[in-house]
Amino acid sequence: MEQLRKFARYFRPYRWTIVAGIFFILLSMSFGLMIPSLVGAAVDDLALGITWNKIIYYPLLIVGANLVSGFFLFWQRRLLINTSRHIEFDMRQDFYAALVNQPLRFFQQTRIGDLMARATNDLAAVRQIVGPMILYSFQAVFALAITIPILMNISVKLTLLMLIPLPFVSLTVKYLGQKIHVRFEKIQEFFSDIVARAQENLTGVRVVRAYAQEKAEIAKFEELNREYAGRNLNLVKYAAAMRPLLFFFIGLGFVIVVAVGVPMAIEGEITAGDFTAFILYLQRMIWYLIALGYVVNLYQRGTASLKRFNAILETEPEIRDGGDVREQARIKGGIEFRGLSYSYNGKPAIRNIDISIRPGETVAFVGRTGSGKSTLLHLVPRLLDPPEGTLFIDGTEARSFPIRQLRRAIGFVPQETFLFSDSLENNIAFGVDDIDRPNGKPQWPDRTMSPARAAEAAGLAEDIKGFPGQYRQLVGERGITLSGGQKQRTAIARAIMRDPAILILDDALSAVDTFTEETILNNLREIRKGRTTLIAAHRISTIRDADQIIVLDQGEIIEQGSHEKLIALNGQYADLYRRQLLEEEIEATE
Repeated sequence: MEQLRKFARYFRPYRWTIVAGIFFILLSMSFGLMIPSLVGAAVDDLALGITWNKIIYYPLLIVGANLVSGFFLFWQRRLLINTSRHIEFDMRQDFYAALVNQPLRFFQQTRIGDLMARATNDLAAVRQIVGPMILYSFQAVFALAITIPILMNISVKLTLLMLIPLPFVSLTVKYLGQKIHVRFEKIQEFFSDIVARAQENLTGVRVVRAYAQEKAEIAKFEELNREYAGRNLNLVKYAAAMRPLLFFFIGLGFVIVVAVGVPMAIEGEITAGDFTAFILYLQRMIWYLIALGYVVNLYQRGTASLKRFNAILETEPEIRDGGDVREQARIKGGIEFRGLSYSYNGKPAIRNIDISIRPGETVAFVGRTGSGKSTLLHLVPRLLDPPEGTLFIDGTEARSFPIRQLRRAIGFVPQETFLFSDSLENNIAFGVDDIDRPNGKPQWPDRTMSPARAAEAAGLAEDIKGFPGQYRQLVGERGITLSGGQKQRTAIARAIMRDPAILILDDALSAVDTFTEETILNNLREIRKGRTTLIAAHRISTIRDADQIIVLDQGEIIEQGSHEKLIALNGQYADLYRRQLLEEEIEATE
């Protein structure tokens, strides 16, 4: 019930539409349930004598009742089924928003395939609660509420006899409904495994082919698929058993009514017309009682999926704005780390970092793999959340800025470049919000450069000229049609096009050759003017002209200063520089 209470908030915007739909159900049922009475009246009246007036009158009356009932049936279905689609839309929006606002750690702990399954199969099952379940539930309730008094009026004795099998109907629904709920919940969880497996194999298709594992992966998927089919077949046993059992128990009532009612009609206790109407009402009630079994099936499936759906919505984002956060002055780019330490699951990643960066400075971070460079850079845009009182932007604590304002002021190029399955132009312009498109042609805001200018600065312009579609060239999923260097340069162009106050390059030149690196660095020297730039790199050539160079080791600062100062210090930085010079000399002689 707690799950349904949370679910009820989606009904509020459409409550009057739902009320109207339920009202139309009542009207449709009222006119539809007039038909057995009209048939019974016709039987009794025609038994007294057949006339043309009677032959015309009763059929027209029955047809008219059917037409009116059908009219309201159309509107009840239109209103309720449409509403279910609107609610599905709202739920999908909330689900997507909940995912987008989750921190990186959430996606490291949750499989993408599981999230995809919840967004598709589970959401489809929940929608059934809104449309078909409401529709059939109220149809059954109104049918019973209208029909039972009519049947009692015809014959109390027959009505009570008809109700004898109902306890068995209730027990059947309760027992099988619980079995369906438990099994469907497990099936949905297992479906997540299948989707996750398919997603991983399709994403890593190059690795699968490179190791000739196509047959092995197909066999593993077949095993999962067979298990999924088996679980569904096990569920079908219970779902399929419900309707025949309901028919059987309700049919017993029908048999009892016929066995007792026929002699009553013969002996004159009830008229032939009343008995005919009673049988017709009973036939309708059988359908609606069966519909209740279907409703129970939908309810059990829907609530099992709703539980999985709500689990995501109830996951509070670890990184979010505080209650007292307000828009701050425009960010200029000053950054200060004050005794900053950060741990992953209790294991320290960086410790006691104290750095002061003036607006417009270029600061580089070097160190061995795992020294904490990326962690430090991820803290600035709050992709990881810094401890309170340890990170300041322009003298104001980073947590005091709305996350949206902070991140809009930052251009970020991560180590792992991600491109969308879209055109190069749209990938570069990603993150530029206020783009006008008169006649379908984009007009870039004054404060930003064009995609072409950004691509030129990132050293990508010459490559783009060789593409058939140039800036409208589709890059494929995850940029699969581009080389690693082209993807990195596209990401750099995307970052600088936003005209950010702070530019963060997290080993952003690792996939380009030294010639391209030099071209990009020369272009970036002009772009970096007036903006704070943070660079994490392995190659000294990338960062030697930085205002400050920070050398990290095991999460701590061990050296700090300009390139010349650190060379003179003759420490780890100088050793790294000499080794890279030697590697370049060896490459040049080969």
